[in-house]
Order: sequence, then C-alpha cells, then structure tokens
Amino acid sequence: MRALLDFYNSSVGKKLIVGLTGILLISYLVIHLFGNLLIFRNDGGEAFDTYAEILPQVVVIRVIEIGLFLLFIFHMITAAYTWFLNKFARGEAYKLQKKNETSKLTSRTMFLTGSIVFIFLVVHMRQFWFNSRYEAGANYSMFEVVRETLNNPVYGIFYIVAMFLLGFHLKHGFQSVCQTFGVRTKSYVSFIDLVGMIVWLFIPLGFALMPLYFLLYF
Repeated sequence: MRALLDFYNSSVGKKLIVGLTGILLISYLVIHLFGNLLIFRNDGGEAFDTYAEILPQVVVIRVIEIGLFLLFIFHMITAAYTWFLNKFARGEAYKLQKKNETSKLTSRTMFLTGSIVFIFLVVHMRQFWFNSRYEAGANYSMFEVVRETLNNPVYGIFYIVAMFLLGFHLKHGFQSVCQTFGVRTKSYVSFIDLVGMIVWLFIPLGFALMPLYFLLYF
C-alpha cells in the first residue's frame, strides 16, 4: 500500500494515471458515439429507442457505468491535483527562469476545458441518463427527449461549444499521453498523428453533429 501511495504521489505516477484513465475514457467515448449515431437512421428514432431501452437492462452495462463514473472521478481528481501542485510549486527561483508561454497556456487551458467539460457532463447526465433511468414512463422515447433537448438553441449551442472544448482538451491530452509513454517516435509518428486526429477531431465532431442535425432539420 505504501508503494502505491508513493507511486501516486510521484510526478511520473500521476502522469501515468491521468494518461491511462484518459485512454480508457476515450475508448468509452468511441463506443458511446457509435451507439448515438443510430439517431441518424431514418426510422423515426426506433433503432435509437431500442438501443436506449436495452442498455439499462443489461447488468454488465450497469457495472460498467459505475466503473466509468469512478474512473472519471479518479481521472479528474488526479488531473486537478497535478495541476494545482504544478501551479503552487512555482517558487521565486522558477520565476527567474525563462518561461515557456506555450506550456503555461496549455496547462491553464487543460484545467479550464476539463472543468467546462465536467459541467457539461453533469448537465448531460441529468438531462439524458437520469431521465432514461428514473423518469421513463411506458411511452418514453429517448429519441424524442434528445430531439426536444438538442432542438433547443440554448442547449444545442452549449452542446456544440462543449464538444469544441472537448476536442481541444483531447488534443492536448493525447499529446501528453504520447509524450508520457514515449510512443511518438520517428517510426510511428504518422500513425500516432492519425490516431490523434481521430481522437481529438472526429470524436467531438461526431457528437457535435447531433445538435446540428436537430437544430437544422427539426
């Protein structure tokens, strides 16, 4: 136990934990996106409603949901803890050194974008996840809930802005993970850059298309 605490409190340990939990959360985003793409099927939301109805009934899915929640909290706490340590560890000697403004901006915006994404997640879960689990009636249609919510200009635009910030967060997060694990070598740089683009561009774009779809066509 002592060894685990020492590892967690070390700079390398926290970076590895943030990186690993970030990778797992990205994996979930990919799966979640594929499920949500059923919204675009021209069947009046039938396929998406079936998908949304089945998920809560699968015990494994419920266990995974709890695990994802704990994983996200662990990722958020560790990332925030690391950010605050780095911020307050800067003494007078550090201030005399030449400052890397790009690095400072990246660190600052990572905390900011992460915080905004967290706020979005709370609102998102209250609007969709909580409704589907605890307020669903006999004639409940998740597709209609999504349509009515994302067709609201305020929430729709908020959703799009949040996805833009998520993309920014994922871009710098993915770069940090690659740097931490030392995988962005000359041999794999093209492949890593391609994966990075899929992560920070196409995942948020896929989610952002949903409010755009409802705002423009409904």
